Amino acid sequence: MLILTRKVNEEIILNSNIRVKIISITDNQIKIGIEAPNDIEIFRGELYEKVKQTAIEASKLSNEKTIDVTKFKVNKLPKAGNE
Repeated sequence: MLILTRKVNEEIILNSNIRVKIISITDNQIKIGIEAPNDIEIFRGELYEKVKQTAIEASKLSNEKTIDVTKFKVNKLPKAGNE
């Protein structure tokens, strides 16, 4: 795991097309903004893991197809100027 220290308005760039920007920092909360191409799926980690685990448990009890977690992805806001 790479650990970086960032301040408000500083960014991390991933794979040259994904920007993670620190928006604000308060007591125990950090707000980040993520700018990525539309084909990149972004999930909140705790929800993704919970849905994945529920799907695994349900599939063990049933022959039904596992839940498609892509419907739980975060909706991206349009980029400024592209509204």
